[in-house]
Amino acid sequence: MTPAQTESAPQPDSADGPATSQRAPVVIIGAGPTGLSAAALLADFGVPSVVLERWEDVYPQPRAVHLDDEVYRILARLGLAEAFEHISRPARGLRLVTDSLDLIAEFPRGEDIGVHGFPAASMFDQPELERLLRDAVAARDLVTVRGGVEVVDISQRDSSVIVHAADRSTGERLTVEGAYLLGCDGAGSLTRSVVGAHWRDFGFSQRWLVIDVETTADLRQWEGVQQVCDTRRAATYMRIGDDRYRWEFQLLDGESASDYADLAAVLPLMRPWLPRAADLDLRLVRCAEYTFNARVADRWRHRRIFLLGDAAHLTPPFIGQGMGAGIRDAANLSWKLAAVLAGGVPESSLDSYESERKPHTTGLIRLAMLTGALMTGGGRGGDALRGVIAPLLARLPAFVSRLADSATPALGPSYYVRAGVAGTPVRALRGLVSADYTTAGSLAPNSVLSSSGLRLDDRAPGFALVSLDEPSPEQRFEIGRRGATVIVVDSRSGLGIWLSDHDARAALVRPDGTVMAAGRAIASIYTLIPPMPVTAEYSWSRLPHRVRRPETCYAGRGRRR
Repeated sequence: MTPAQTESAPQPDSADGPATSQRAPVVIIGAGPTGLSAAALLADFGVPSVVLERWEDVYPQPRAVHLDDEVYRILARLGLAEAFEHISRPARGLRLVTDSLDLIAEFPRGEDIGVHGFPAASMFDQPELERLLRDAVAARDLVTVRGGVEVVDISQRDSSVIVHAADRSTGERLTVEGAYLLGCDGAGSLTRSVVGAHWRDFGFSQRWLVIDVETTADLRQWEGVQQVCDTRRAATYMRIGDDRYRWEFQLLDGESASDYADLAAVLPLMRPWLPRAADLDLRLVRCAEYTFNARVADRWRHRRIFLLGDAAHLTPPFIGQGMGAGIRDAANLSWKLAAVLAGGVPESSLDSYESERKPHTTGLIRLAMLTGALMTGGGRGGDALRGVIAPLLARLPAFVSRLADSATPALGPSYYVRAGVAGTPVRALRGLVSADYTTAGSLAPNSVLSSSGLRLDDRAPGFALVSLDEPSPEQRFEIGRRGATVIVVDSRSGLGIWLSDHDARAALVRPDGTVMAAGRAIASIYTLIPPMPVTAEYSWSRLPHRVRRPETCYAGRGRRR
């Protein structure tokens, strides 16, 4: 098996019907946002993949509606920034309200573009995002998507994984063999069962009614998220698009979605948000019951099989990180697989996927649980306490700023996170603590590099050494030999200030934008760069919105962002 191509050959028919076999370096089960992101990212590093999906097309029902600027940044690396902008709208913060929508406290989010180059929070319709991701995958010749197939079994050998599937309409049997398998097959994951992973349950389970409505009427509501802080029936309201709105209501004991089968049944719940005009031309898109859980799989890797997205973790929706966590998984693992398949690093380096992502996701799950409890828990006494404390917090600029900040915790030390290099302080963060943007394990700012408007992420795929100093000829040769980009920055540029503020002269930035190491000299970190050849140059050049950068980029004197 070679990373250069996939192979497909028909097999002799049997009494059970025709059979087909395929081979690819990576097999992906599930063509949701996580699986599609993984396939596109792998292709950009020259790694072919086969994606198996039980649905023929995009699943039509809306589910996730929010992502932050860190995840937006991943979409941008796939060339989808402009297209996603057209299907999304920035969220302007959070309002805590009573059941009659009287304001308790407001935590606004400004319209300024942050350190990642995009709005801190964006609302969207998941089927529309999945169509963009399918387009991105279709533009990459190294990805094969097989829709309408059901995976029935998975077996693992010393050097490969074999997936057995069947066409849902014809019964045709399909066998796909890969060096690695990514299980992106959701909460009911067959992959998770096959590898013997079990849920760690955090003891959170709530039933909610999720309602999506379309209307051309102006509901005259705030352009952010409204959280009803009512312990009898908590609720959330969000505007998703120009004509799309979502309500989520906690179901009472004895209630179910069958009690709200049509628009007439859900109107009493939505009435506080609706103008008093008689005819609003509302169309009920979807009304469904969801059980929100907080769970993490006890293992995310078994030899050549990995769990990603909802197959590995389930997050309550209170901070909008569920779908985004899966896309983060894809961004974390894809380039690491590419490096191993290229022969540049040991296979044991893949253990860094779980050691980095599992604590990060667990911290966000705990934050979501805490946020939900603070907004809706405590009974009537909790409601009264929120009415006193929340307005006081809303008048504290530091608290409002932190609440509006989309930064997530840094990743802990691993093969690809070398904290404390060359005297740089170790500040790897845990749990719920605010992220520091130059700590090893946190995301480097996606700063503008020059007057052309190009940002850090517009470089060639791979590692980048960002430095205030010129590398020596010997250092430059070695950095280039390892497939990395050199970015020399001015001390007054955004990245220059970023380095100086943290007593560093150079930082090594991974393909996913995370800081692997920082130091006071290039010499202290450049030999940490793992060999990362990029073999799929054409897959980038054929996309007009991506720019292949030269080996060295000189940043202009941009203003600090």
